[in-house]
Parts: sequence; C-alpha cells; structure tokens
Amino acid sequence: IVTLATGDVLRAHAVLIATGMTVRRLNVSGYERFEGAGVYYGAAISEAATYTGGEVFLVGGANSAGQAAMMFSKYAAKVRMIVRSESLEAGMSQYLVDQINARPNIEVLLSTKVLEVSGPDRVEEIRLENIVTGETWEEKASALFIFVGAVPNSGFLESVVARDKRGFIYTGPDLGLAGDDARPWVADRDPYPLETSEPGVFAAGDVRYGVVRRVASAVGQGSVAVSMIHQYLESV
Repeated sequence: IVTLATGDVLRAHAVLIATGMTVRRLNVSGYERFEGAGVYYGAAISEAATYTGGEVFLVGGANSAGQAAMMFSKYAAKVRMIVRSESLEAGMSQYLVDQINARPNIEVLLSTKVLEVSGPDRVEEIRLENIVTGETWEEKASALFIFVGAVPNSGFLESVVARDKRGFIYTGPDLGLAGDDARPWVADRDPYPLETSEPGVFAAGDVRYGVVRRVASAVGQGSVAVSMIHQYLESV
C-alpha cells in the first residue's frame, strides 16, 4: 500500500523505490550563481582531464573527496583540499590518507572553510577562512569541486525497510549489515539482489546503499529490478 501526498492510496503486489538522493549544498555566497561555471558537485574523469596542468580546489574531508583528490592529482599541477576538521583521519579511510600524504601535488588545508566565491562570469577567486585562528585570505581558482555528501530521498520509508544511519536502503546481500535494527526477514527464501528487507519492495539507483552513483549504474539497476520483480510476482 502506497499513500501519496494527495491522500490517494495505491495498492500493488510489488513496489520499486527509485527516489534517488539530493546532494548537500553549502550555504556560501556565490555558490548558486556559479554552479556549473566553476562550482561543481562531484566529478568524473572527464572533468579531471579538463584541468590538466591547472590548479583545482576540492571541498570535503570524507572518502569521496579523497578519491577525487587522487584522481585530479594525476592531471592537475596542484590539488588543494579544503577540510573543516582538524585532520583527514577524522572522516577518511587511512589508506586514502596515506595516498594523499604521499602525493606531492596535493595540499590539505585543515580547519578551513570557504566563505565566498567570486568572478565576473565564472569562478576566478575564492575566499577562505581558518576556523581556528579566524584568518581569512583569497586564492585564485578556476574550479571548485564540492564533496560534502548526499541525502537519500528515503525519509518516507522510516520503520518500513532497513536503512543505514544516513538513510540509504539496504538490499539483497547487504541486508545482513542492518543488524538488530532490521525487521526479521519473513519469506521462506533468500531476498532477491535488489529486494529490501520487506518482501516485494525493491530499490534501485542512488537511494540504495553501497552503489556506484552514476546514471549508467542507476539505469542498469532499474533494468535488473524489473526482472527481479517479475520473478517475485510469479510467487504471489
């Protein structure tokens, strides 16, 4: 049973959740104006190659930022990571910390945040602040890539299916990670690969736990989910 915001009620034997996620935005002067013109959320290898020989700034201190820094360091002359915490270890896996520390063209600015981005038509300068000392300064920048996480659109599923602490939905083999918080599996079979902790409820795309968050990946999962749903419907 699915209840819509309008109050309408839908009934079905199977449900596919493909509600995606929302990238966190930072409340910084200039971000919205320059999004797509020097301010980017996430990055792929094509963006890295674009800045060959240039200087790139990355905002974030978790694994996604660390992985991006390593990717950009293969092309850019200088990669600067802007990290609010006092150490990379606070939010990043140690193997990535070690790789970053060993890469000479990556500079990590700890206890630092972005105050403003500016330029006529696209980003040309950013203003930074040291959170501890209060010192502010400007840096020339051609691009600012932001890796501050994402929020899955799964709030309506609270107490319905098993999710991780951020709200991403466990499916298939990953259901074992839910621990004691998950409702017990009630079907007399193993869950299908994209099936949630609730038999007959499936999930695909960015809302799932532990997936590669790219369009091609989401499309592929959607195709697989349809096949899994057909198999499920044969049993009801």
